[in-house]
Amino acid sequence: MSFDSNAPIPSLQSAIDAAGSAVDLLWSPVLTHWTVPRVQPEYIGWAREQAAWRETVTFKDLSHHMNDLFLDGPDAQRLLMDFSANDFASFEIGRAKQFVPVTSDGNIIVDGILMRNGEESFTLSGVPASQNWIRYQGETGNYDVEFRIDADSDRRKGDPVLFRFQVTGPLALQAIDKAFGGPIPKTKFFHSTEVSLGGRSFRALRHGMAGQPGYEFIGDFKDAAFVKEALMTAGEEFGIVHVGGKAYFTNGIESGWIPTPVPAIYDLDEHRAYREWLPAFGYEGKKPLHGSMYSPDMRDYYMTPYELGYGRSVAFTHDYHGREALERLKDQPHRQRVTFDLDAADTAAAMGADLGYYLSYGRYRVEVEGTPVGYGCYTANIAPVGRVLSLGLIAPEHAAPGTQVTFVWGEHPGAGAGPDAEAGFKRIRATVCPSPYSEVARTSYRAD
Repeated sequence: MSFDSNAPIPSLQSAIDAAGSAVDLLWSPVLTHWTVPRVQPEYIGWAREQAAWRETVTFKDLSHHMNDLFLDGPDAQRLLMDFSANDFASFEIGRAKQFVPVTSDGNIIVDGILMRNGEESFTLSGVPASQNWIRYQGETGNYDVEFRIDADSDRRKGDPVLFRFQVTGPLALQAIDKAFGGPIPKTKFFHSTEVSLGGRSFRALRHGMAGQPGYEFIGDFKDAAFVKEALMTAGEEFGIVHVGGKAYFTNGIESGWIPTPVPAIYDLDEHRAYREWLPAFGYEGKKPLHGSMYSPDMRDYYMTPYELGYGRSVAFTHDYHGREALERLKDQPHRQRVTFDLDAADTAAAMGADLGYYLSYGRYRVEVEGTPVGYGCYTANIAPVGRVLSLGLIAPEHAAPGTQVTFVWGEHPGAGAGPDAEAGFKRIRATVCPSPYSEVARTSYRAD
């Protein structure tokens, strides 16, 4: 597919038309994995960094790989309410929510983290898909709202607007207390409080990854170096480990967070104008599909909030885009989010005994007696567990922990081979485990 360099910037819709379908546009079994910009891949080794968030305390720099959309204006909340399933009745300043925007048929666009900064001020953080959706609705609808975009450090010139430092692990709260000279104000999960260090004021959000306790510190980037040094110095006594990009990108598997679900915007006629608004070379046109699960129907890759485990975030307290569909889906059987624990011997035979670091966002078919029943969509070697784990979805009748399934590893070549084509796939025995896989995440992570 090629475009005239002198022509207007092509749209996502024009790219789909040129490719023949959305699946043909996105299918890419040969990949170069993205790394966190301006963060080292490893500091003491990815395996030791994975172990650290279970054993001591870790520091993670989240300032560079996420996008921020700042919304300000009298209609900012109305816009967010009109196009998300969240409950805004108790959304006080300083609180964050797992943002859940959906299409009219109840499939998720992509989640994000929404922080309320003031009565008319919000920040939506994460990958650009949910931000693009909200910005399009705001710019084409009747909303008095101003948008400011701060892209990730691969696409932005200069420093980010905000620093984000995450301090997590079983000893995290002790290290944080030392950094601040005493306990910071007790804060509920996904709530924040204003804190200060050396005259620098910023926000502490009660949040962590990999199911471990901790805080995410968010503030003006000009204060980043000072705050980082203070946190790292205080953490030395507790064995603090700086986590690099490799290990960081694996930490959602144990806590049950499926990153970057396919935005459900590629097929419905009602989204054509949106696809014509989106650029061909933006997130929605470049986020690849790959793995052993191939389907020419893009809808086979969509997910609902219930499948992702976001049912607790879905509210029916106001009218919004997609509400009727979510009400219909609420009590219907749906795929369950689970963790697939891959057999170590089979994994070694399929992937190599010296596998080392492994991470994939591919969609890998999961079978029972040769019949597809689900797929893994976030797969990595988790060194402290000693095996490869894959976070994914499965039909409810096979979702019980302990169920034996087959994980199909390999890369389907795409169009022309047929969905059932065998492209040198390797089959790995796997056991269905709960999601979150981490017992801490299942039992106490959200307790407060």
